[in-house]
Formats: sequence, structure tokens, C-alpha cells
Amino acid sequence: MGGAHCKSPQGRKLAPTQEYKLLAKTYGLLQALTSAEESGNGFHAPSIMEFYPQIVAFEGTVFALNRIMIIRLIVVAVLLVVFTLWAGRVRKAEKAGQLVPSRFQLMGEISLNFVRKSIAHEQLGEKDGDRFLPLLTTIFFTVLGMNITGIIPGFNIAGTSVIGLPIVLAAAAYVTFIYAGIRKHGMGFFKASLFPAGVPPVFYILVTPIELLSTFILRPVTLALRLTMNMIAGHLLLVLCFSATQYFFFNADGIMKAFGAGTFLFGFIFTLFEMLVAFLQAYVFTLLTTVYIQLALADEH
Repeated sequence: MGGAHCKSPQGRKLAPTQEYKLLAKTYGLLQALTSAEESGNGFHAPSIMEFYPQIVAFEGTVFALNRIMIIRLIVVAVLLVVFTLWAGRVRKAEKAGQLVPSRFQLMGEISLNFVRKSIAHEQLGEKDGDRFLPLLTTIFFTVLGMNITGIIPGFNIAGTSVIGLPIVLAAAAYVTFIYAGIRKHGMGFFKASLFPAGVPPVFYILVTPIELLSTFILRPVTLALRLTMNMIAGHLLLVLCFSATQYFFFNADGIMKAFGAGTFLFGFIFTLFEMLVAFLQAYVFTLLTTVYIQLALADEH
């Protein structure tokens, strides 16, 4: 509501007419959606229960599967097949002395080199980058594959939108950076992390709890929460837009049907945005994991 205001002759501020009209339209739209949901007339607003779908197999056992778990298994299977085919094509090309890679092989090399050059080598150097490359590659493509299912028809929800998987990935990153620090500096890694050099001893009362919280507690927590919250927000936005589109097109009356075009347009824009978010979250998660490893290996420890 950042438009200019005018004053009446009595000196009172009045909001511009355009703002009143926009408020009225928004209020009317919200009323229409609310009444439609209450009457059960086709529109159902998204809720947190979207992320707890019904069990579809092995109910009552530790192997119980819902839609999200099935999506995760499918993504893992696809990744295994794709990487197996990439590796097979590379070996076949090397044996045949093929200099020009196929399109499929080229796509694999570009994808793997992105993680290797732009993340691992950039932060860790060639030696350490190649040493931790298998983990970083696994994290990047797992997060990307799980994220992208949120915009694939038939799946319509990201495998990372429930916090279990992000916690597992964050735990892998956490264990790796601690392992890297201990391998490089021994148990002195913890002392150097909690009691930084150059700080007057009296300030350790303040510094040490902060370092403990930021280095050994908040890192895995923020990794998991950042990924999960982004996927939850994206899913809810898409469900809201396309549920509203279906309601306006097929259940609304008269001029209210026109709102369907607007919600569909917003849904399409958010879908493109979610594609970008899926990639960015995979990149950020992998990059932060690499940075934590680099900090653990730093010479000041």
C-alpha cells in the first residue's frame, strides 16, 4: 500500500481509490474461496496434512509406504540407473577410443563436472575436492532429484518436503566435516573450534558457548530446515494456485470464472520458480557442506 495519499479539506488522509478497489477485490476473492471451502463446493485450501499422505503399502510395519516414500524410492532408482548408464557409456567410449562423447554422455560429464569444478575444487582444491567428491555428488543429485518431483505431474510433491530425508543428508554432512577435522588435526580440532586462538581467556565464557552452538548444533539444523521449509512453501503455493484454478474454472459462477486465468498464470510462474528453487537448494546444500569441510580442514585448526 505504498501509493501516495491525499488529504481532504478537513486535513484527514484518504487512501487512493485504486487501493480501495484492490482491497475490495482481494477481500471478495478471499470470501469466495472461504465460502467455497466451507460449502465443500470444489475448493480445498492446502494444509500441513498434504505432507502426511495415506499409507498405501505395508501399513502397520516399519516398511510402511506412503506417496512421498514411493517418490523417494523412484528417484533413488532413477538416479542409480542414470549413473550406471553414464559410467557404462564412459567405460565403453574409453575402450573404443571414442573421442566425441554422445549427447547422453556429454550431459553426464557436464553435470558431474559442475559439482567437481564449481563446488568441490572451488572450495577444497583438487586433492581434497576429489577426496570428498563422491559424497558431494551424491548430496547434490539426491537433493536435486528429490526437489524436482514437486513439479512433475503425478508426483506433485518434493521428496525433501518432509524433514526425515533432509535430516539424513544434514547428518551425513555433519559427520563428514567432523571426520575431516579430526583426520586433519586430531582431537585438537574440537579445542581449536571451541577455544579460538587469539581470544583473551576471559572471553571464552562467552565465545565457547557461541562456537559450540554455531559450529556443532546450528549447522546441521539449518541445513535440514532450510531445505525442508523451501520445499514446503513451494508445494503449498502450487497447490493453492492450481486448486483455486480448478475451482474457478469448474465450480465458480459468472464473472468469478475469470479469476481462474489469473490463478493459473500465477501457478505457471511459480512452477518455473520452483524449478529454479529445486536447483538452488541442491547447490546451496552441497556448497555449505563443502564450506563446512573446508573450515574443518583449515590450517588455523
